[in-house]
Amino acid sequence: MIDLAHDKEDPRDRGGPAQPLISARRLLKHFPVKSRGLFQPKKVVRAVDGVDFDILKGETLGVVGESGCGKSTTARLLMQLIKPDQGELLFDGETVGGTLPLTDYRRQVQMVFQDSYASLNPRLTMEESIAFGPRVHGVPINKALARAHDLLHRVGLEPSRFAGRYPHELSGGQRQRVNIARALALEPRLVILDEAVSALDKSVEAQVLNLLLDLKRDFGLTYLFISHDLNVVRFMCDRVMVMYLGKVAEIGSRDAIFDNTRHPYSAALLASMPKMDPAERTMETPLAGDPPNPIDPPSGCRFHTRCSLAEEICSKSVPPLANVSAQQQAACLMSLSGSGHSKAHAMMEA
Repeated sequence: MIDLAHDKEDPRDRGGPAQPLISARRLLKHFPVKSRGLFQPKKVVRAVDGVDFDILKGETLGVVGESGCGKSTTARLLMQLIKPDQGELLFDGETVGGTLPLTDYRRQVQMVFQDSYASLNPRLTMEESIAFGPRVHGVPINKALARAHDLLHRVGLEPSRFAGRYPHELSGGQRQRVNIARALALEPRLVILDEAVSALDKSVEAQVLNLLLDLKRDFGLTYLFISHDLNVVRFMCDRVMVMYLGKVAEIGSRDAIFDNTRHPYSAALLASMPKMDPAERTMETPLAGDPPNPIDPPSGCRFHTRCSLAEEICSKSVPPLANVSAQQQAACLMSLSGSGHSKAHAMMEA
């Protein structure tokens, strides 16, 4: 059996443990919208509108937010499935597409999508799907198939039973295990999980989550984990990034975000989590209204139109993503000294 587990010190690690594995700087992606008239101004959907964040080596960074906030677009920009309009990606200290060629980058970054069936070619068997990537990158077919069989075993699918099957012959949970095995076939360092367990029922979801944790430990992986389920995020992730309307609202350690959030939008998301204790339930909605149109977002803080703590300054001044504690950054004027918000001093003292 092929041992695919990495050593504690990855030989491909160029920058040492202190350097982030991947850094996004001023990442921006706008999608053009067809205008209704010849002389109408051109409009764009501001899907990702200048985001900055790091993913540290060996961690799981969770990304949360409402539908349409830019989570999946950010994942596709990191995967280079779509090209950013502006911004820069650094992978282990090297510029993606510059000093680090895309072929080498894509070998080290893989993605698991939400739809387990649409992600697989219906005409390929499971072993062929997993071996396809290594074969494209020059691995001989015998070694590629041996690697596929080993990975099937690693994800809990006996190769003698599942290697020759087609996608329609497997359940949703089994197909997602195959997708995870396929993502590991090139021995990546970063795996992007875009709602990878949201389509599974809860018993299967728990099995796949535990599998992901085991694989992370055995292969020395780093995860970007996108999910709507905050309970799953709390279970899986070391740090959490909250996105709203194409921007980062808050980012910090799991404990800082869940126990001491400093952004009103993050607080509203946490308040929407289902509670088992009847005494903790409330009939008041934590957040009212729909997100603004990403084609024409509000001025200033993009959350001010739905924020109960908003003041006039919030519609005029764009809050920067600033340090609010040793483990936390937030883009809120209440957390910025001298911002002009009446609660800024009290929040800073807290």
